[in-house]
Amino acid sequence: MDDSKSGSLEQMRAFLAGSGEMAFAAQGRQEVYEWVERTLVEHEYGSLDKPGKGLLRQYLMRMTGMSRAQVTRLIAQQQRTGRVRATVYERRKFTSRYTTADITLLAYVDRAHGNLSGPATQRILEREHSEYGQAAYQRLAGISVAHLYRLRGTKAYRKRNASYQPTRPTKVPIGERRKPQPRGVPGFLRIDTVHQGDQDGRKGLYHINAVDEVTQWEVVAATPHISELWLLPVLEAMLAQFPFEIRGFHSDNGSEFLNYSVVGMLEKLRIEQTKSRAYRSGDNGLVEAKNGAVIRKHIGFGHIDAKFAVAMDDFHREHLNPYVNFHRPSAVARVVTAANGKRRRIYERWATPFELLRESPHCPICLRPGVSLAELEGIAQRQSDTEAALAMQDAKRQLMLKIERGKSA
Repeated sequence: MDDSKSGSLEQMRAFLAGSGEMAFAAQGRQEVYEWVERTLVEHEYGSLDKPGKGLLRQYLMRMTGMSRAQVTRLIAQQQRTGRVRATVYERRKFTSRYTTADITLLAYVDRAHGNLSGPATQRILEREHSEYGQAAYQRLAGISVAHLYRLRGTKAYRKRNASYQPTRPTKVPIGERRKPQPRGVPGFLRIDTVHQGDQDGRKGLYHINAVDEVTQWEVVAATPHISELWLLPVLEAMLAQFPFEIRGFHSDNGSEFLNYSVVGMLEKLRIEQTKSRAYRSGDNGLVEAKNGAVIRKHIGFGHIDAKFAVAMDDFHREHLNPYVNFHRPSAVARVVTAANGKRRRIYERWATPFELLRESPHCPICLRPGVSLAELEGIAQRQSDTEAALAMQDAKRQLMLKIERGKSA
């Protein structure tokens, strides 16, 4: 900054009388304050008469862009101390009563007693000083419970007594935690729930999706709730829709499937129950993929009120399930093992679940009593793939119109 041309008071008066505007450029507040200090010292502000002081004040206001009150404060500071400096703000603090040694002593007591409650620890500190005459506890003997908890939250305390207890998972003795091993035999199901969301305090319906691991035969049902009262009849109806005997029932760790009511139903049907392992997202990956590729694709993500669960379940049973199992091809994976032992899946073929069931060497012995391959073949030939898709789409439109009318009503 060049302040050599500040000039005399007459030059300042002429500058202020001019109509031109001059911008004052500085690198920071400290540089501005130093310039103000030099200007006041150069013109000997304290020895000027009243008009001269007013003129110099106006000049400082024009050059720095400060208000009159701010310039007056800076002038007063220079007259009082001889310097113009920015005031360093210092937050007001309460006097510290408890020292680092007291915090260390508190951590020592807490570790010894196993981190008791605040009132119990306060009483111990009082007794250490009054009953046992420990002078080190003099200040801590009068601590309040609230301030004791404040000291426990300080960084100094946590460095000396940091106790962390990880979450203890609740062990549920239901189902075996492992991946099912169907060994090419149909009847080992992967099951999961899909929620249609909540809106304005109204619960949405739930889809129950069950997929056979070998044939990818899929049965979808709908229920207004997943409580025991509602879920058991839905599960029984779903298992009855599969054309083959059910041998395995695999789910995630949700309580809707891991409860003793479901256990009783599966034991009655002689069905093995397993559940997913921790950090093994692929254990239930098949049904998770079908959730997105079938349910979310056709039903979407929007809210559907639970009162439409019966209509949605009828649509699943009469239209969506037959279309998916007899007319919608699915990718068939072939596992290839590399020389280093790494396994990867190659999808070279697409087939419907009925085709995969018909080709299975276990098909004749795994069919449910009363279900024949000829009967299933007749269902597959009743409509072409496109005709079945169009019928399903038309039924879905009718269902969605019914849902929309129900919302508006």
